[in-house]
Amino acid sequence: MDERTGTAPRNDAVNTTPPAPRWAVRAAHLTALVVLPTGLWRLAMVLGHPSGYTDEGFVPFETFGSKVWMLTLSVGCELLALLTIGLVRPWGEVVPRRIPLIGGKPVPLLAAVIPAALGALVLTGVWAVLPLWWSVPHADMTATGNLVVGILYQPLVLWGPLVGAVTFSYYRRRRAGACSVTRWR
Repeated sequence: MDERTGTAPRNDAVNTTPPAPRWAVRAAHLTALVVLPTGLWRLAMVLGHPSGYTDEGFVPFETFGSKVWMLTLSVGCELLALLTIGLVRPWGEVVPRRIPLIGGKPVPLLAAVIPAALGALVLTGVWAVLPLWWSVPHADMTATGNLVVGILYQPLVLWGPLVGAVTFSYYRRRRAGACSVTRWR
């Protein structure tokens, strides 16, 4: 029993980690935006718009399997990008109560940092190499289509570095507040 309030202590994790800096919050939200143009381009193709492909070049994208793949890729990339927001929000530090068994417990620092850092490294490596594919003209795309696709994919170059910067900020904040997370309120 707490003498000051007259209530029993709750077995909750109390989050006393300092808030994320404004630049990190903006960078986390920006990750979702840099993925959006390519996702919308693929969704246009799922809906039957050739999106820069010639009539012959678009034929492989008209199959059910390729439509499922493009839809899955678009939604999956956007969801992964949105996970970055967890690095600047309380649900990335303490598991929300609605999650069975682990709700209310602190997120282990390395359980968030290691996957985010690896993701940032992979994304940075992939988008350092893959931009070369749109710099080469494709026979199955129109010249304008190739240019538009290059412009739509260009923001993805920022995805990895943004995730890396937000991850570093998360690590520093959580590390600084590690001694401040308590089990009893």
